[in-house]
Amino acid sequence: METQSKTIFEQFLAPLFGQLIDREALLEFRNSIDWAAAIAAIANPQVTYPDYYQHSNFHGIQNGYLNIDAAITYDPITQYVLPPGETWVRDSLVKAIQGQPRRILDLGCGTGTTTRLLKRQFPQAEVVGLDLSPQMLVVADHKARAESLDLTFRHGNAMATEWPAASFDVVCATLLFHETPPVVAKTILQESWRVLNPGGQLLVLDGNQHTLRSVDWLNTIFEEPFIRAYGQGNLDAWLGYARFEAVRTQDVFWLNQLSTARKPLPVSPAAQASVAKSDLEMPDVEGDRPPAPAW
Repeated sequence: METQSKTIFEQFLAPLFGQLIDREALLEFRNSIDWAAAIAAIANPQVTYPDYYQHSNFHGIQNGYLNIDAAITYDPITQYVLPPGETWVRDSLVKAIQGQPRRILDLGCGTGTTTRLLKRQFPQAEVVGLDLSPQMLVVADHKARAESLDLTFRHGNAMATEWPAASFDVVCATLLFHETPPVVAKTILQESWRVLNPGGQLLVLDGNQHTLRSVDWLNTIFEEPFIRAYGQGNLDAWLGYARFEAVRTQDVFWLNQLSTARKPLPVSPAAQASVAKSDLEMPDVEGDRPPAPAW
């Protein structure tokens, strides 16, 4: 019988991480939590998992993030795959937030690393982390409690958050979209637009799409099922399609990019009337205006 060749991750990175990670500390942490009780306390029984999420082995892990071992190994591994430093990369998003938001929503918050940075930066704000994995949320809640941070973690789907329209001043997502099919990413952006207040800010920190297109081996190294499709996409175009304005994307080191955008403010009736009046009063050039293009 033909055997399947090992992936780059299995051949080279898994043994490396095995040397870097304190397995005894991970095992101690795993055994310190009553996982059945903790998951039951945070899980929303009304949540329906999308097919892509249930059947994708993110990072080559069976059952993806619906797995306790994925939750407890996420932080120890991630610290080594966000050069030049995980905190520096995540801080690029936090420091790009303008003003003093009162409510912040962190989509796909995972183990809550960015969520905690947001709360430290804006201690007076209500900061909410949302994720589809109750296992990851158990770890996030544990970390927040250890630091006495007043954070709210919710089990839910970023495509349909169930919050009322115009509920948040800032919505952000860190390392989320490369783990979703593009159609899901676009749906999440539309939902982000819905729950943002007018004038609210959206921030997306993720893999650098230009780099992923240029250096193909990066797409296979961590066995992400949707990363090639993400890399072939254009987040700026997706944001425009979702009706965001002031879209701007910048490189964060070489491997990541930060995109920021705004939900437009509504146009007041007075402004609309002023525009309509100026159109009516605009003189024609040499008599009649040319006919409108027929497209």
